[in-house]
Amino acid sequence: MTAMGFDDPGGPEVLRPETLPVPRPGENQVLIRVSHAGINRPDVIQRQGFYPPPPGASPIPGLEVAGTVAAVGEGVLPEMVGQRVCALVSGGGYAEYCLADAKHCLSVPEAMRMDAAAAIPETLFTVWHNVFQRGWASDGDTLLVHGGTSGIGTMAIQLAKAFDIAVIATAGSEEKCQAIRDLGADLAINYKTQDFVEEVKAFTGGTGVDIVLDMVSGEYVARNIECLADDGRHVTIAVLGGLKAEINMATVMRKRLVLTGSTLRPRSDEFKALLADDINEQAWHLFEDATIAPVMDRIFPLVEAGAAHARMEAGDHIGKIVLEVAPR
Repeated sequence: MTAMGFDDPGGPEVLRPETLPVPRPGENQVLIRVSHAGINRPDVIQRQGFYPPPPGASPIPGLEVAGTVAAVGEGVLPEMVGQRVCALVSGGGYAEYCLADAKHCLSVPEAMRMDAAAAIPETLFTVWHNVFQRGWASDGDTLLVHGGTSGIGTMAIQLAKAFDIAVIATAGSEEKCQAIRDLGADLAINYKTQDFVEEVKAFTGGTGVDIVLDMVSGEYVARNIECLADDGRHVTIAVLGGLKAEINMATVMRKRLVLTGSTLRPRSDEFKALLADDINEQAWHLFEDATIAPVMDRIFPLVEAGAAHARMEAGDHIGKIVLEVAPR
Protein backbone atom coordinates (compact mmCIF):
# COMPACT_ATOMS: atom_id res chain seq x y z
CA MET A 1 0.00 0.00 0.00
CA THR A 2 1.01 3.65 -0.39
CA ALA A 3 1.40 5.72 2.75
CA MET A 4 2.75 9.17 3.54
CA GLY A 5 5.60 9.16 6.04
CA PHE A 6 8.82 11.00 6.82
CA ASP A 7 12.36 10.04 7.76
CA ASP A 8 13.29 13.00 9.94
CA PRO A 9 11.20 15.76 11.51
CA GLY A 10 10.92 19.01 9.60
CA GLY A 11 8.67 21.17 7.46
CA PRO A 12 5.78 19.97 5.31
CA GLU A 13 8.23 19.02 2.56
CA VAL A 14 9.55 16.04 4.58
CA LEU A 15 6.32 14.12 3.97
CA ARG A 16 6.81 11.68 1.12
CA PRO A 17 5.09 8.56 -0.24
CA GLU A 18 6.39 5.14 0.69
CA THR A 19 5.32 1.58 -0.03
CA LEU A 20 4.48 -0.53 3.02
CA PRO A 21 2.89 -3.94 3.63
CA VAL A 22 -0.85 -3.87 4.21
CA PRO A 23 -1.28 -4.37 7.98
CA ARG A 24 -3.21 -7.32 9.36
CA PRO A 25 -5.95 -6.77 11.94
CA GLY A 26 -5.26 -8.17 15.39
CA GLU A 27 -7.69 -9.04 18.13
CA ASN A 28 -10.65 -6.62 18.25
CA GLN A 29 -9.32 -4.70 15.23
CA VAL A 30 -10.66 -3.97 11.76
CA LEU A 31 -8.70 -3.19 8.62
CA ILE A 32 -10.17 -0.16 6.85
CA ARG A 33 -9.64 0.45 3.16
CA VAL A 34 -9.27 4.19 3.48
CA SER A 35 -11.28 6.54 1.30
CA HIS A 36 -10.33 9.78 3.06
CA ALA A 37 -8.26 10.85 6.06
CA GLY A 38 -8.58 13.99 8.16
CA ILE A 39 -5.72 16.41 8.84
CA ASN A 40 -5.32 17.54 12.45
CA ARG A 41 -2.96 19.80 14.35
CA PRO A 42 -1.36 16.84 16.21
CA ASP A 43 -0.29 15.46 12.80
CA VAL A 44 1.62 18.67 12.16
CA ILE A 45 3.21 18.61 15.60
CA GLN A 46 4.22 14.96 15.10
CA ARG A 47 5.84 15.81 11.76
CA GLN A 48 7.74 18.62 13.47
CA GLY A 49 9.15 16.11 15.94
CA PHE A 50 7.29 17.26 19.07
CA TYR A 51 4.51 14.66 19.38
CA PRO A 52 5.74 11.08 18.97
CA PRO A 53 3.12 8.37 18.56
CA PRO A 54 2.28 6.40 21.71
CA PRO A 55 3.79 2.91 22.17
CA GLY A 56 2.36 0.44 19.67
CA ALA A 57 0.85 3.07 17.38
CA SER A 58 1.75 3.40 13.71
CA PRO A 59 4.47 5.99 12.99
CA ILE A 60 2.48 7.07 9.94
CA PRO A 61 0.52 10.28 10.72
CA GLY A 62 -3.26 10.40 10.67
CA LEU A 63 -5.72 10.18 13.56
CA GLU A 64 -9.04 9.79 11.72
CA VAL A 65 -10.18 7.94 8.61
CA ALA A 66 -13.28 6.96 6.70
CA GLY A 67 -13.62 3.98 4.41
CA THR A 68 -14.85 0.43 4.09
CA VAL A 69 -13.99 -2.44 6.41
CA ALA A 70 -11.83 -4.84 4.37
CA ALA A 71 -11.05 -7.47 7.03
CA VAL A 72 -11.62 -8.14 10.71
CA GLY A 73 -9.53 -9.66 13.45
CA GLU A 74 -10.41 -12.15 16.13
CA GLY A 75 -13.25 -11.02 18.34
CA VAL A 76 -14.91 -8.85 15.69
CA LEU A 77 -18.19 -9.84 14.05
CA PRO A 78 -17.57 -10.86 10.41
CA GLU A 79 -20.64 -8.85 9.44
CA MET A 80 -18.49 -5.72 9.76
CA VAL A 81 -16.70 -6.58 6.49
CA GLY A 82 -17.98 -4.23 3.80
CA GLN A 83 -19.46 -1.71 6.23
CA ARG A 84 -18.88 2.01 5.73
CA VAL A 85 -17.23 3.43 8.83
CA CYS A 86 -15.28 6.35 10.15
CA ALA A 87 -12.85 5.78 12.98
CA LEU A 88 -10.62 7.42 15.54
CA VAL A 89 -7.14 5.89 15.24
CA SER A 90 -3.85 6.36 17.10
CA GLY A 91 -1.90 6.73 13.85
CA GLY A 92 -1.65 5.33 10.35
CA GLY A 93 -4.41 7.35 8.69
CA TYR A 94 -2.30 8.70 5.81
CA ALA A 95 -2.36 5.37 4.00
CA GLU A 96 -4.48 3.24 1.71
CA TYR A 97 -5.21 0.83 4.56
CA CYS A 98 -5.42 1.56 8.29
CA LEU A 99 -6.05 -0.49 11.42
CA ALA A 100 -8.67 0.63 13.92
CA ASP A 101 -10.17 -0.79 17.07
CA ALA A 102 -13.63 -2.01 16.08
CA LYS A 103 -15.13 -0.21 19.09
CA HIS A 104 -13.66 3.12 17.93
CA CYS A 105 -15.65 3.04 14.68
CA LEU A 106 -18.85 4.90 13.88
CA SER A 107 -21.22 3.66 11.18
CA VAL A 108 -21.40 6.00 8.17
CA PRO A 109 -24.89 6.32 6.65
CA GLU A 110 -25.23 6.04 2.89
CA ALA A 111 -26.25 9.68 2.58
CA MET A 112 -23.02 10.91 4.20
CA ARG A 113 -20.05 11.64 1.94
CA MET A 114 -16.86 9.84 2.88
CA ASP A 115 -14.78 13.02 2.83
CA ALA A 116 -17.14 14.52 5.39
CA ALA A 117 -17.11 11.34 7.47
CA ALA A 118 -13.31 11.45 7.63
CA ALA A 119 -13.49 15.00 9.01
CA ILE A 120 -15.54 14.00 12.06
CA PRO A 121 -13.94 11.52 14.52
CA GLU A 122 -10.97 13.41 15.98
CA THR A 123 -12.85 16.66 16.55
CA LEU A 124 -16.06 14.96 17.69
CA PHE A 125 -14.32 12.71 20.23
CA THR A 126 -12.23 15.64 21.48
CA VAL A 127 -15.09 18.10 21.83
CA TRP A 128 -17.51 15.62 23.33
CA HIS A 129 -15.05 14.54 26.01
CA ASN A 130 -13.72 17.98 26.87
CA VAL A 131 -16.82 20.15 26.60
CA PHE A 132 -19.51 17.73 27.70
CA GLN A 133 -17.72 15.22 29.92
CA ARG A 134 -14.90 17.24 31.48
CA GLY A 135 -16.62 20.63 31.14
CA TRP A 136 -20.06 19.32 32.21
CA ALA A 137 -21.80 21.40 29.55
CA SER A 138 -25.58 21.44 29.73
CA ASP A 139 -28.44 23.42 28.24
CA GLY A 140 -28.48 27.02 29.35
CA ASP A 141 -24.70 27.25 29.72
CA THR A 142 -22.50 29.68 27.80
CA LEU A 143 -19.32 28.41 26.11
CA LEU A 144 -16.31 30.44 24.99
CA VAL A 145 -14.35 28.78 22.18
CA HIS A 146 -11.00 30.05 20.96
CA GLY A 147 -10.08 29.28 17.35
CA GLY A 148 -13.68 29.22 16.26
CA THR A 149 -12.97 28.38 12.61
CA SER A 150 -10.61 25.47 13.31
CA GLY A 151 -11.86 21.91 13.02
CA ILE A 152 -12.30 21.78 16.79
CA GLY A 153 -13.91 25.22 16.88
CA THR A 154 -16.47 24.55 14.16
CA MET A 155 -17.37 21.22 15.78
CA ALA A 156 -17.68 22.77 19.23
CA ILE A 157 -19.96 25.55 17.98
CA GLN A 158 -22.32 23.16 16.23
CA LEU A 159 -22.46 20.61 19.04
CA ALA A 160 -23.03 23.27 21.67
CA LYS A 161 -25.87 24.91 19.72
CA ALA A 162 -27.48 21.50 19.19
CA PHE A 163 -27.68 21.15 22.97
CA ASP A 164 -29.04 24.66 23.62
CA ILE A 165 -25.73 26.12 24.80
CA ALA A 166 -24.92 29.74 23.98
CA VAL A 167 -21.61 30.14 22.13
CA ILE A 168 -19.04 32.92 22.00
CA ALA A 169 -16.13 32.25 19.63
CA THR A 170 -12.96 34.08 18.66
CA ALA A 171 -11.20 34.32 15.30
CA GLY A 172 -8.60 36.52 13.62
CA SER A 173 -10.46 38.14 10.72
CA GLU A 174 -13.88 39.46 9.80
CA GLU A 175 -14.25 36.67 7.21
CA LYS A 176 -13.69 34.08 9.91
CA CYS A 177 -15.99 35.89 12.33
CA GLN A 178 -18.73 35.78 9.71
CA ALA A 179 -18.15 32.04 9.25
CA ILE A 180 -18.57 31.63 13.00
CA ARG A 181 -21.85 33.56 12.91
CA ASP A 182 -23.06 31.48 9.99
CA LEU A 183 -22.53 28.36 12.11
CA GLY A 184 -24.84 29.79 14.75
CA ALA A 185 -22.47 31.36 17.27
CA ASP A 186 -24.21 33.96 19.39
CA LEU A 187 -21.17 36.25 19.38
CA ALA A 188 -18.04 36.32 17.19
CA ILE A 189 -15.02 38.25 18.46
CA ASN A 190 -12.11 39.35 16.28
CA TYR A 191 -9.26 38.92 18.75
CA LYS A 192 -6.97 41.07 16.62
CA THR A 193 -9.17 44.16 16.92
CA GLN A 194 -11.24 43.47 20.04
CA ASP A 195 -10.48 42.60 23.66
CA PHE A 196 -12.25 39.27 24.10
CA VAL A 197 -12.40 39.68 27.89
CA GLU A 198 -14.31 42.95 27.61
CA GLU A 199 -16.55 41.59 24.85
CA VAL A 200 -17.44 38.54 26.94
CA LYS A 201 -18.24 40.68 29.97
CA ALA A 202 -20.42 42.97 27.88
CA PHE A 203 -22.28 40.08 26.23
CA THR A 204 -22.95 38.29 29.51
CA GLY A 205 -23.79 41.37 31.51
CA GLY A 206 -20.68 40.91 33.62
CA THR A 207 -21.62 37.38 34.67
CA GLY A 208 -19.12 35.54 32.48
CA VAL A 209 -19.21 32.20 30.70
CA ASP A 210 -19.64 28.75 32.20
CA ILE A 211 -16.97 26.99 30.11
CA VAL A 212 -13.86 28.01 28.20
CA LEU A 213 -12.49 25.59 25.60
CA ASP A 214 -8.92 26.77 25.23
CA MET A 215 -6.41 25.76 22.56
CA VAL A 216 -4.02 28.66 23.20
CA SER A 217 -2.93 28.43 26.84
CA GLY A 218 0.03 30.67 27.80
CA GLU A 219 -1.04 34.21 28.60
CA TYR A 220 -4.62 33.42 27.53
CA VAL A 221 -5.27 31.40 30.68
CA ALA A 222 -5.38 34.38 33.04
CA ARG A 223 -7.61 36.26 30.60
CA ASN A 224 -9.88 33.22 30.24
CA ILE A 225 -10.24 33.08 34.01
CA GLU A 226 -11.44 36.70 33.92
CA CYS A 227 -14.13 35.53 31.49
CA LEU A 228 -15.38 32.69 33.68
CA ALA A 229 -18.48 32.91 35.85
CA ASP A 230 -18.60 31.50 39.35
CA ASP A 231 -18.25 27.70 39.26
CA GLY A 232 -16.86 27.99 35.71
CA ARG A 233 -14.79 25.32 33.99
CA HIS A 234 -11.57 26.00 32.08
CA VAL A 235 -10.67 23.14 29.72
CA THR A 236 -7.30 23.15 27.94
CA ILE A 237 -6.78 20.92 24.89
CA ALA A 238 -3.71 22.52 23.26
CA VAL A 239 -0.88 24.86 24.17
CA LEU A 240 -0.27 26.75 20.93
CA GLY A 241 0.44 29.98 22.84
CA GLY A 242 2.84 28.52 25.38
CA LEU A 243 3.22 25.73 27.93
CA LYS A 244 3.14 27.88 31.05
CA ALA A 245 0.62 30.31 32.52
CA GLU A 246 0.61 32.62 35.53
CA ILE A 247 -2.72 32.84 37.31
CA ASN A 248 -4.16 34.27 40.51
CA MET A 249 -5.16 31.29 42.63
CA ALA A 250 -7.20 33.52 44.91
CA THR A 251 -9.48 34.16 41.92
CA VAL A 252 -9.76 30.41 41.33
CA MET A 253 -10.82 29.90 44.95
CA ARG A 254 -13.16 32.88 45.06
CA LYS A 255 -14.97 31.82 41.86
CA ARG A 256 -14.78 28.08 42.72
CA LEU A 257 -13.30 27.35 39.29
CA VAL A 258 -12.32 24.01 37.81
CA LEU A 259 -9.10 23.98 35.75
CA THR A 260 -8.77 20.83 33.67
CA GLY A 261 -7.62 19.55 30.30
CA SER A 262 -6.75 16.40 28.40
CA THR A 263 -5.02 14.78 25.47
CA LEU A 264 -6.90 12.08 23.59
CA ARG A 265 -4.32 10.11 21.62
CA PRO A 266 -2.54 8.42 24.56
CA ARG A 267 -5.76 7.33 26.31
CA SER A 268 -6.48 3.62 26.55
CA ASP A 269 -8.49 1.66 24.01
CA GLU A 270 -11.03 0.99 26.76
CA PHE A 271 -11.49 4.70 27.44
CA LYS A 272 -11.95 5.50 23.75
CA ALA A 273 -14.46 2.66 23.39
CA LEU A 274 -16.54 4.06 26.27
CA LEU A 275 -16.30 7.51 24.70
CA ALA A 276 -17.48 6.13 21.36
CA ASP A 277 -20.41 4.43 23.09
CA ASP A 278 -21.44 7.70 24.73
CA ILE A 279 -21.19 9.55 21.41
CA ASN A 280 -23.26 6.87 19.69
CA GLU A 281 -25.98 7.17 22.33
CA GLN A 282 -26.00 10.94 22.76
CA ALA A 283 -24.77 12.68 19.62
CA TRP A 284 -24.25 10.52 16.52
CA HIS A 285 -27.88 10.86 15.44
CA LEU A 286 -27.20 14.58 14.88
CA PHE A 287 -24.71 13.62 12.15
CA GLU A 288 -26.82 10.82 10.72
CA ASP A 289 -29.72 13.21 10.06
CA ALA A 290 -27.36 16.05 8.96
CA THR A 291 -28.33 18.35 11.83
CA ILE A 292 -24.57 18.72 12.19
CA ALA A 293 -22.10 18.42 9.31
CA PRO A 294 -18.38 19.14 9.40
CA VAL A 295 -17.25 22.41 7.86
CA MET A 296 -15.01 21.45 4.95
CA ASP A 297 -12.08 23.60 3.88
CA ARG A 298 -10.08 21.79 1.16
CA ILE A 299 -9.41 18.25 -0.02
CA PHE A 300 -5.90 17.26 -1.14
CA PRO A 301 -4.74 14.03 -2.81
CA LEU A 302 -2.87 11.70 -0.44
CA VAL A 303 0.47 12.39 -2.15
CA GLU A 304 -0.01 16.13 -1.47
CA ALA A 305 -0.13 15.68 2.30
CA GLY A 306 2.72 18.17 2.59
CA ALA A 307 0.63 20.85 0.88
CA ALA A 308 -2.26 20.05 3.22
CA HIS A 309 0.03 20.53 6.22
CA ALA A 310 1.31 23.81 4.79
CA ARG A 311 -2.27 25.08 4.50
CA MET A 312 -2.99 24.17 8.10
CA GLU A 313 0.17 25.88 9.31
CA ALA A 314 -0.65 29.02 7.31
CA GLY A 315 -3.82 29.38 9.37
CA ASP A 316 -6.06 30.50 6.52
CA HIS A 317 -8.34 27.47 6.56
CA ILE A 318 -11.92 27.48 7.78
CA GLY A 319 -12.99 24.02 8.95
CA LYS A 320 -11.42 20.71 8.12
CA ILE A 321 -8.64 19.83 5.68
CA VAL A 322 -8.93 16.28 4.33
CA LEU A 323 -6.81 13.91 2.24
CA GLU A 324 -8.42 11.95 -0.59
CA VAL A 325 -6.88 8.48 -0.51
CA ALA A 326 -9.04 6.18 -2.64
CA PRO A 327 -12.48 7.75 -3.16
CA ARG A 328 -15.49 5.46 -3.54
